[in-house]
Amino acid sequence: MTNNVEDFLNFAIESIRCIGKDALVFYGKGSASMKFDENLVTEAELKVTQRFESLLQNSYPGHKIFDPSDPPEGYTHDSSRYMWVLDPLDGLANFQAGISVWGISLALLDNYWPVLGVFYMPTTNDIFYATANGSAFWNNRELMPTNVKKVDNESVLLTTSRFHKIFKSSFPGKIMAMGCSGAHLCYTACGRGDGVITAKESYEGLAAVCVIAQSTGIQIFRMNGEPFSYAEYLEDRDTNEPLLMASPHISDKIRQYIEFLPV
Repeated sequence: MTNNVEDFLNFAIESIRCIGKDALVFYGKGSASMKFDENLVTEAELKVTQRFESLLQNSYPGHKIFDPSDPPEGYTHDSSRYMWVLDPLDGLANFQAGISVWGISLALLDNYWPVLGVFYMPTTNDIFYATANGSAFWNNRELMPTNVKKVDNESVLLTTSRFHKIFKSSFPGKIMAMGCSGAHLCYTACGRGDGVITAKESYEGLAAVCVIAQSTGIQIFRMNGEPFSYAEYLEDRDTNEPLLMASPHISDKIRQYIEFLPV
């Protein structure tokens, strides 16, 4: 079995399309009497995860799957050095309600360093992918590094629905919450947004889309402007703090319009 990044990427794309079909069986079938149908979401996530586990076992039986309950292990040179990070459903409320902005993300780590990331939106059939230190793609179109250097009334900031409970804003452009952080970051990577602010993200939710975003020049910052690496919180699982994801050319410009509300 080869350890070729292109082979891994092809496997990831084929697998995520396959498990996307499984997810679509449950899409939009949440109970109308509930704002959030936890039973449906749990069943869908379990089905998607089990299907990926089967696909991985058939193709790369020595590879591991990231488990939030297991602490990171040391470096190794055997096939277990490769670990796949799956977020089976990003945008849960949209998924169960039948709103199309949701996706599945899949990343590959080599001794905890990112190798590739794929984000797939089954209802629109949009797929975003990139390899570390390589180019990013939206479907088959290569994404160019962002060159936005100003913030004005046409700028778009994609963020959480809890944004106005956390921040006071004088941002001059549009602030939008579409309910799916992975989609927010991918849309920004392809130039449809200028920045993303998240409230609290899991390691699984960021692992893939950060590879894609960073391939287009987007970086992750704490709200005080310090750089942030998602690899730093592998053991913490959640960021536990808001993050800004944008080109370094405009990150400071965005931050000047955003401040925390008093606690």
